[in-house]
Amino acid sequence: MNEMRKPTPHDAPLPAAGKPGANDDRTAPHTARAPFRSRLFAILLLFAVVPSILVTTAWLTTTSRTLPLIGATSAWDRVGATGERVVSSLADAPLSPTQRAALDAHEAELRQSIAMARRFGFVVPRTVRLIALGAVVLLVGVALGASRVAGHLARQLSRPLDELVGWTGLIRSGVALPAARTPRGAPEFEVLRAGMRTMADELELGRRRALEAERAEAFRESARRFAHELKNPLTPIRFAIDRLRRTAPDTLHDTIDVLAEEAGRLETMARSFAQFGRLPDGPAADVDVGELVTRIAHATVPDTMTLTLDVSTSLPLVRGYHDPLVRAVGNVLLNAVEACGHGGTIQVAVEPSVFAASPAVRICIRDTGPGIPPERLAHIFDPYVTTKPGGTGLGLAIARQTIDAHGGELTAHSTPGEGTEIRFVLPMTPPVRPSASSSGAFS
Repeated sequence: MNEMRKPTPHDAPLPAAGKPGANDDRTAPHTARAPFRSRLFAILLLFAVVPSILVTTAWLTTTSRTLPLIGATSAWDRVGATGERVVSSLADAPLSPTQRAALDAHEAELRQSIAMARRFGFVVPRTVRLIALGAVVLLVGVALGASRVAGHLARQLSRPLDELVGWTGLIRSGVALPAARTPRGAPEFEVLRAGMRTMADELELGRRRALEAERAEAFRESARRFAHELKNPLTPIRFAIDRLRRTAPDTLHDTIDVLAEEAGRLETMARSFAQFGRLPDGPAADVDVGELVTRIAHATVPDTMTLTLDVSTSLPLVRGYHDPLVRAVGNVLLNAVEACGHGGTIQVAVEPSVFAASPAVRICIRDTGPGIPPERLAHIFDPYVTTKPGGTGLGLAIARQTIDAHGGELTAHSTPGEGTEIRFVLPMTPPVRPSASSSGAFS
């Protein structure tokens, strides 16, 4: 009838802080409590049974005291005794026929009333016992019905609550919530479930973003240090190469050219690490994104490829950082050119858009290259991920870092064998970022 639930890990007391087994004088002793369903069942049952017991007791008490008063058998016996004496004393008295008839009628009525009183006196005690038995049976029936109703209500309330309590533990542990199923309990519980699912999704998104921010900051810090350490020896190496060009014999010129080429490659790598190691800084300005993209596209895409430009004439100005945006768009266009090889088509579109319910500008860059497999597509924006020989894997990472700094979004869509599309979304006004002194992000 009352279904007890098994204890869950959330019912167990939390361990005390400190060493295992250590006693903490500040820790209050844990008092065992009955499960919520049992307590709820007991409360609902008492609300139904206690009033029934009180009403039944009052009814039995009133009945047992009232019925004997109604019967009054002893009083009728006394009336009968005195009446018989009166009738006996008048039996030999000279009475008229009318008086004699009245006396006989009174005697008959008196005897009948006494018989009825004695019958009532016989029935009343047994009737009280029958009423008491019926009241007990009725009380038991009420208790059984109340227990069934209380058990049903307790299950209807405790099961969803137990489920939601279990969900709090899953959310705290970062475990995904169970899949949606047939709703149980009142509709309000389904509202709570939907709210907790939304909260869990937002918390998980916050955790991922915090983790990504920590990883990005770690990558930026390592990139700054690497760029600094790489630049220090490059200056004397460049001076040494220039001196060798002037003094070395002709037989060493090829070797010197190789050294100069590799030194140049290291300088390019150091610049890439330096760019990734810092976020856009300085004052923001209004940027004409259409003009910026058009100029970079014409400068980056060679004449051997087909370039399609579709720039809207009603583009709003974007508040942002010009040079970082040039590098971001240039890196994506350079990747598109390298993906297409010596031929192919690159389509560039710039159009008004909406981002986070605010006006924005969207840039779409699509190539007709071989595309990117799905397992690689999820990691193309990660730092140091590249498939090009000699590449640093920082081009798309710098682009994403720049767009994130503008409060926008950078996404990639690719179909193997058909090509890849990179989409920038830049809000007109980027969010206010923390200062360099508070975040350590700017350098």
